[in-house]
Formats: sequence, structure tokens, C-alpha cells
Amino acid sequence: SQPYASASLLHRDQWTGMEGAPTTSMLAIDGPVWNDRMGLGFSLVHDRIGVSRDLEMAGQYAYRIKTGETGRLAFGLKVGLSLYSARLSDLVYWDQNDPLYQQNIRNQAVGKFGFGMYWHDDRSFVGLSVPTLYAADGNITKTVQSASDHYFTQHFYLYTGHVFEINEDLDLKPSVLVKYQPQATPEADLNVNALFRDRFWLGVGYRTGDAVTGMIEYQVNPMFRIGYAYDMTTTALRRYSGGSHEIMLGIDLGRDPVRIKTPRYF
Repeated sequence: SQPYASASLLHRDQWTGMEGAPTTSMLAIDGPVWNDRMGLGFSLVHDRIGVSRDLEMAGQYAYRIKTGETGRLAFGLKVGLSLYSARLSDLVYWDQNDPLYQQNIRNQAVGKFGFGMYWHDDRSFVGLSVPTLYAADGNITKTVQSASDHYFTQHFYLYTGHVFEINEDLDLKPSVLVKYQPQATPEADLNVNALFRDRFWLGVGYRTGDAVTGMIEYQVNPMFRIGYAYDMTTTALRRYSGGSHEIMLGIDLGRDPVRIKTPRYF
């Protein structure tokens, strides 16, 4: 959605101090082609949760159309391949002879397909995505004897926000991220970020039934951005967890500071 290529490096440690707590590392890069009418991207994501590991490599394609003077509507597709592993023998179980726990899963290849839509103008945005619209995970479902047709299920995300210009030195960006999965309670992230002098972001957020979040981001120069977020758990997990930490490095490649003077709002 930017008129230049952009890359992100991200690492998140969730519920620090708990054995088997989730961790996520990501590398992603995307940029416009064909006079900004299309976008191409690549992402590499490594997830670790409990005894499971998932390394996903994916390519993304988007087609953009104009809506008004400054608006753009994009339709995106994702095609990826996951290498999934699970050390089932490391689980705590009672029946030592249960064959389910005798066969670990090692680098099982899973094809994944995703879809998304995204609209934005200079100050507002709204996006809808299903990162795993379909997963060819029949072998994993059969191994873990899942009652579901798919081990990797569909998650739906709706994200929207707007930037308000308060004065020359201050902008406010409230945003809402709604997450839905049919077998779970819907969840929403309510966030407010303040941008000071087009360089420094400071934000707070609340995730329903889960955590309070603090966020900072600094635009080091036209090329580099660095950010940090901390989640303070509000549930009973706070007795066992030190919260969640996330750090991000953004790299904007080919950004012309003379031609592109506006800050990166989203």
C-alpha cells in the first residue's frame, strides 16, 4: 500500500516465563509494481507453541484500483508452504501404549492459501483478511486423529482506523482489530496511538478478556523504524506469566524523503 518497497523484521515472546509459551519470528517484504496497480510480497514466519513448530514461507499478490481522489482498494491472495513439526512424545499423557503419542510429526509439508481486502486513503483504512482460507493438511489431521476436517482452521480479521490531525505536532490514530474463529470467543483489540512531530509513536491498547498493551515506535530516519510493545496480562495467567514482549524493525527501501514527505500513518 506504500509507493515504495517495505520490509519488516518482528519477534514476539508471549507469556514469558511459562514453559511452552508461544513465540513468533517474522520477515516480510512487499512493494508495488506496474505503476502501483499491483503489489508483490514475500513472508517467512516461524511459530513455536508448546511441542509444535511451524515454518511458513508465502508469496503474496495484490491488485489495486482507485476509489476517488486518494482512495485505493486492493484484493490480495497468499500462496504458502508450511513445514509443521510436533514432538507428541514430549506431552504428558497417561496411557503409555497409546499409539497417537508414539509418532512425532517432522517437517510435514502443508500448502496454505489466504485472501484479503484492504481499502485506504490518506487518513483512513479498513481491511478484512483470512490468512489461512484453506490448508492441505490432511496428513496432520489423520496423524493427530482430529475430529475436524482441518488442523489449520480459518481465522477472520477485521481491522479499521483513522488518523486525526490535532495540530502541527500531534496526530491521533484510534484503531480496532476484531478477530473471529468459529470455535472461540470473538476478540477485539482497541488501540489509540499518538504521533509526535512525525517521528515518535506512543500508544496504548486493550485486548478484550486478555491484556493491556503499551506501544512505542520511533522513525530513526526515512529508511528505518523501530518499535516495541508490551502486553500485561489481565487474566489469571498473570500469576504465571511475565507478560508478552514484541520488537519490530521496519525498513523502507527506495523511499524518497523529498518526494514522499508525509509520515507513514499505517
